[in-house]
Amino acid sequence: MLAPDEHFTQLSLSGGKPKRPNCIRSLCLLLGPDFMTDIITVETSDHARLALQLSYNWHFQYNTGNTEDAAALFAVPDFVGDACKALASRIRGAVAAVPFDDFHRNSARIIRTSVFGLDENMKVKDNFKFGANKLVITNVDIQSVEPVDQRTRDSLQKSVQLAIEITTNSQEASARHEAERLEQEAKGRLERQKIHDEAEAEKARTELLKLQSLSAAVESTGQAKAEAQSRAESLRIEGEAAVDQAKLKAEAQNIEAENELKRINDARKGELDYVSSNNNLEIEKAEKMAAIETGKFQNMVSTLGPENIAKIATSGHDNQLAMLRALGLQSTLITDGSTPLNLFNTAKGLVGALP
Repeated sequence: MLAPDEHFTQLSLSGGKPKRPNCIRSLCLLLGPDFMTDIITVETSDHARLALQLSYNWHFQYNTGNTEDAAALFAVPDFVGDACKALASRIRGAVAAVPFDDFHRNSARIIRTSVFGLDENMKVKDNFKFGANKLVITNVDIQSVEPVDQRTRDSLQKSVQLAIEITTNSQEASARHEAERLEQEAKGRLERQKIHDEAEAEKARTELLKLQSLSAAVESTGQAKAEAQSRAESLRIEGEAAVDQAKLKAEAQNIEAENELKRINDARKGELDYVSSNNNLEIEKAEKMAAIETGKFQNMVSTLGPENIAKIATSGHDNQLAMLRALGLQSTLITDGSTPLNLFNTAKGLVGALP
């Protein structure tokens, strides 16, 4: 709501193509982003006059809540007309410094460079800012470029047709030359491929002959080699079998020897046990028989008495002595004819026996 001392301020903005003042009347100021289109006339350094239809993208860049920025938005009443005039002036100055041919080839770069300027790296800047009212131009779109007078338009059309014809002829010549070059390259590749194929065929033929000779050599030596290998393999198998058989036979003999040794040890142990037991029995029997004989002899001795035993022992000699005494013989010698006597020794014995 307006206060009693407040009133509407009508904005009068430029409009149309090209821009004319006081074409748009508004009570509000649109902040964008938006675009505006203008048609300007430029002249190149070779006096070619052109009509450019350009579209500018714009918006106001300000800080919300800042009264100074808000007041600056209204500092320029007709910001559309002033911006278009300022941008048109920059573009006219840039186009006036280049000839038509350069502008025709590089129109976009020339116009963007004139509007935005270059940075320290000689690159086109991203935007152009009007400091008075915070208006920012972010893009320039070149919608059309047309000559102003008919003579320039005819010359441009003729030059364009000539350029198209030259380009067409150049493209035809380039295509023809390219076709001829490709044909020559294809012929060269074909010849190289032919030579390469012949070389490969010759190499393959050489390899075939080598393989055939090798096959013949292998065929001639293969049978003997195979037989020798088979004999060697057979001998190897037989040798391994003989070794295995000898090992098994040695193991069997070892087992048999161990079993025989065990059997003999067992038999000897049994025999030793048997002999030992028999010896023990014989010793025990002998001890008992000796004890019996001893007892018997002691009993006989005790029964007969020592005197009787002595008489029994000397009874034979006593009888002989008594008989000799009864016969009156002092000494006698009884012998048979088969036993010779040494009379000298006998007489000596007899003489030596006298008292």
